[in-house]
Amino acid sequence: MAHHQVPDSIERRYLEPSARGRTAVAGLVVVGLVALVYRLIEDPRGAWISYVSNWLFFTSVAMGSVLLAVVTWVVKAKWNWPMRRISQAAVAFLPISFLLLVPMLLFLGENYFPWIAMMADDHIVQNKAAYLNRPFLVARNAVGALLLFGMAVYFVWHAVRPDLGSDTDPSEGSGREAARRSFWRRELTRGWMGQAEEEAVSYRRMTVLGPAIILVYAVVMSIFSYDWAMSLEPHWFSTMFGPWFFMGAFWTGVASTALWSLHLRTRDPYLSREIGLQQRHDIGKLAFAFCVFWTYLFFSQYLVIWYAKLPWEQAWIVRRSYPESWGPFSLAVLACCFLIPFVGLIGRKSKRVPGLLAFFCVVALVGIWLERYGLVAPSLWHEGDPIFTIWHPAIGCLFLGLYLWAVRWFLRTFPAVQLWQPQPDPEPLEAELHAPAPAGAEG
Repeated sequence: MAHHQVPDSIERRYLEPSARGRTAVAGLVVVGLVALVYRLIEDPRGAWISYVSNWLFFTSVAMGSVLLAVVTWVVKAKWNWPMRRISQAAVAFLPISFLLLVPMLLFLGENYFPWIAMMADDHIVQNKAAYLNRPFLVARNAVGALLLFGMAVYFVWHAVRPDLGSDTDPSEGSGREAARRSFWRRELTRGWMGQAEEEAVSYRRMTVLGPAIILVYAVVMSIFSYDWAMSLEPHWFSTMFGPWFFMGAFWTGVASTALWSLHLRTRDPYLSREIGLQQRHDIGKLAFAFCVFWTYLFFSQYLVIWYAKLPWEQAWIVRRSYPESWGPFSLAVLACCFLIPFVGLIGRKSKRVPGLLAFFCVVALVGIWLERYGLVAPSLWHEGDPIFTIWHPAIGCLFLGLYLWAVRWFLRTFPAVQLWQPQPDPEPLEAELHAPAPAGAEG
């Protein structure tokens, strides 16, 4: 990534409220809710397939965005300083994601998991009984989500808190907006220790917490993928499935951060100037790199299955390759996740021109959205069922509306650009050269 200088003074900016935006978000939620209720009455199995795959996708987007903020913090990246808070904003969706997980844990049983019925007389499934049992599934998903989402919220709270104590103009914005900001500033800055001390404490705790979040992210997101997608074909398993899933989630975090950054540039001249050419180029390079990495992980998994030619290992691929059923859908996923973004983002211009970068990020997000559906639906598909119906995007409107509401709320409530910046740590050699000499070493 290019070298960037963070300016000495950063202006406080918020996402301005928009009546059109509120109406659009409310419309999406209403459409999605009506579609979900109707679908649950008409075809409960199809409704739950759409619900679970949309939950997997939007949880991936939110958690991937937060992970981008965590990873760039751990590696002390400077290039994304005007985008850091935009990545953090997705944390507002995680409490909603947890609430949306609860119905899945309460209501999905034999009607969703084939291994529950197979457990009685299938010796292969019986050998997995220690993992494939409903009480353990509910426990690991609830505890894992609470742990991962809680750590993400705690990390972002430390990132936001030093910016709130320095807010000397709480009346900024309209009356309602200012009142909400004032409320959250008061609630989140209890026990304020002073600006310098708050920044030092936040820096230390975020630096310690960051690597732990990355490890927990890999474990918990793998559990989500194993339980809600891979276990639907109980005889099949792949050790690459979890990494393929959570790295795809990270990619959606990169793409969604790029899209939100491009959107904010159109709303504020200051953000348009600071989220400049080099930032767009750098996040475009990340989007391109994860396009290649997603394909690498997929091909690594496919190559082993193809080479071994074991029937029980090929079943998952074969089911998704039939030309008369899921084959065209799988080709569309490959086109959106690899072919189009790879060809589009390989050049320099497409990473720097906002319209082109936005287009290829949207294609990648649509590709992963289809991919999440393709992880779930073919395993529960029966001959004669439709491959893809309008109800899947209709139910997705509920999740999209809630996600947009959460991120917009965060960016309207807290500064859209992180105001405080960590002091650069000295490199090991530099620290050693400037360290005081031990007593008696001179002379």
